[in-house]
Amino acid sequence: MGWRAGVLALGVLAAGCTQSASPQEAVRTPASAGIVVHATGDVLLDPALVGLLAASRSAPWTAVTQTFRHDDVTIVNLECTPGTGGAPEVKQYTFRCADGPAQSAMHAAGVDVANLGNNHTQDFGPAAMLDGRARLLRAGLAPVGAGHDAAEANAPAIFARGGHTVAVVGFSRVVPYARWTAKDNHPGVASGYSIPSMVAAVHEARARADLVFATIHWGEEGKTVPLQEDVERAHALIDAGATAVFGHHAHVLQPLEFYKGRPIFYGLANFVWPQNGPSGIAEVRVSSKGAISACLLPVTLTNGRPVPSRAHC
Repeated sequence: MGWRAGVLALGVLAAGCTQSASPQEAVRTPASAGIVVHATGDVLLDPALVGLLAASRSAPWTAVTQTFRHDDVTIVNLECTPGTGGAPEVKQYTFRCADGPAQSAMHAAGVDVANLGNNHTQDFGPAAMLDGRARLLRAGLAPVGAGHDAAEANAPAIFARGGHTVAVVGFSRVVPYARWTAKDNHPGVASGYSIPSMVAAVHEARARADLVFATIHWGEEGKTVPLQEDVERAHALIDAGATAVFGHHAHVLQPLEFYKGRPIFYGLANFVWPQNGPSGIAEVRVSSKGAISACLLPVTLTNGRPVPSRAHC
């Protein structure tokens, strides 16, 4: 089925199609209730750029904390270099978010996983990215999508939730330089260009977990529809065993598709970002019997603060 046939209208809460690390907060879903996973698009934790952060590191999260702290896993795309040191790369925009209190506040708001597979985590070089990866771990966050080598970059974050083992993997199909891509003996981001590489990562995660969620930086900025090549990538990830796919990079919302009963969120727009406009939170539910449903929770973004119109599907 082509993506157009499976797309659900943006801005409408869609009824989901169904198909057959220890918990961090006591409020996590009990085993008998299945699990709930949320994912967002781009998050920028730079107090100089996101004015709300200058006033309070927790300010951007006040309207979503209850949603994120009461789910089982929350995943964001961290669109900045989370470490110190290094020199700015030669590129149009360089973002740094090494602010420790802002990272800790994001975790306190209920975020579990920070995807580093994108085109900004090495804005100040690989050493700053690796320093940031370590800082995120100290803040209680699980980084995915980048590492000291390809094995670490492609490795999943693993959680025990609601009677399931949940894995999260991250990738980037947008890098400014080829040297940003992780190799066997070279740090960088997990490649989202190579379908075989991503499929192998999903297979490895699937061997360790019964649910696998993939978050990937891809597409073309400002476009409201996915690239056909990314549709092919998404379908390959689902065919490999992914439970759901979460996309970002376009900075605007793109469609939600169900492929073989599994949700693909092609573009989740900005989330904590110095911009106003529509955004969204991907919500995926897996019932105690394994049935999968999903929807897009509409969000209004105002000066870096996301406010959802409702807390759940």
